[in-house]
Amino acid sequence: MTQSLLVVDLGLCPYDDAWAYQKRALAARISGELSEDLLILVQHPPVVTLGRRSKPDHLLASAESLEARGIQVRDVERGGDVTVHEPGQLVAYPIVDLKRHKQDLHWYLRQVEESIIRGLAALGLASTRVDGLTGVWRVDERGQRKLASIGVHARDWVTWHGVALNVSNTLATFDHTVPCGIDGVTMTTVAREFERLGLPGPSLGAVQEAVVRGFGEVFGLEIVPLATGLSLSDGN
Repeated sequence: MTQSLLVVDLGLCPYDDAWAYQKRALAARISGELSEDLLILVQHPPVVTLGRRSKPDHLLASAESLEARGIQVRDVERGGDVTVHEPGQLVAYPIVDLKRHKQDLHWYLRQVEESIIRGLAALGLASTRVDGLTGVWRVDERGQRKLASIGVHARDWVTWHGVALNVSNTLATFDHTVPCGIDGVTMTTVAREFERLGLPGPSLGAVQEAVVRGFGEVFGLEIVPLATGLSLSDGN
C-alpha cells in the first residue's frame, strides 16, 4: 500500500510561527497523531538562522544591527552553519519518519538533494551535487553556484528543519553572512540561472509544484495536498 506525503503551504510566514508549527508536527508524527509524512512549504521574511556548526565570524554583522534592519537572527537545532531565508525563496520542511524509509541521516540528506535536483530538472534546469558539500548546485564553465541549502535535525528518527531553494529572491540578506560557512561561495537563484540560459524563469508556484513532485518520487510517497491546512495539538 502506497504511503502518503501530506503537503501544507503556509505561504509567507514568520520564522518563529513556522518553527513552532514544525515542533507540533514533529511531536504529532512521533506520537502517531500524524499518521503520514508531512511536507511543510513556506516563505519567510528576512531571517538568518544559525545551526549547530555556526561560527561567530560567519555572521558579518551583529545580531542587533541585523534586527535593526528588519532581519531576524535565530539559533536553531538543525545541523549545518549559517542559513538565510527571505521572500522569493522556497523553504521545505519535511517531517519524515525515517523508520518507514531508512534510518540513516546521510542517506536522508542525499534524498532531499535528489528531490530538488529532480524538481529542477523537470523545469528544464540541470543541477547537481558537489563532492564534500551539502546542497544543490549549478556547475558549468563559469564555476559552481549554490541554489539550495540544507540543514536537518531528527528526533526518534523523525526529521524536521529542511531545505531552502533560492527561486526569485534578491539574495540581499546573504550579504550579511558567510553562507553555509563556505568562504567564497557564490549563491544563485533559479531565476538568475534561467536568465543566464536566455530563458524565462518559472514562477515560484511552478517551482513549488515541481519540488513537491520530486519529493514524492524520491521517497515513494503519494502526494496529498491539504487545501485547508492541518491542525496540530501542542503536545501538552
